[in-house]
Amino acid sequence: MGMKLNERVILTNMCMVYRADGSFLVENRTKSDWPGLTFPGGHVKKDETMASSVVREMKEETGLTVSQIEEVGVYEWNEPSQGIRHVAALYRTNRYEGVLIPGDEGDVFWITPPRIADYPLSTDMDKLIAIMRRGIF
Repeated sequence: MGMKLNERVILTNMCMVYRADGSFLVENRTKSDWPGLTFPGGHVKKDETMASSVVREMKEETGLTVSQIEEVGVYEWNEPSQGIRHVAALYRTNRYEGVLIPGDEGDVFWITPPRIADYPLSTDMDKLIAIMRRGIF
């Protein structure tokens, strides 16, 4: 006998765009719901796939058009008191074109690992960086 989950699931995405020199793109979010250094990304719309949503979000938040995105994993966190489960699909790519333009949620810029300590990190960003970088640098 199966049990029905009595919770709302919110689907989101994050993407790490990286370069051969070991730098990668981050967003210094100013919005109060997820402040600090994080990867660009956002919510999946009803009519989108996870992959198409990350391409759209990257364009909106960074000005870049990403391609050849690679699935890296899934990251989830729960808010049991509110009956919410967040599921974030994690992607990375080194294929992009366009000019870097910050979105409405914060400045976007290239960073190298030693400089990460210079910024406040969003929730679990240290874990997300480790997942995103695994196997490439």
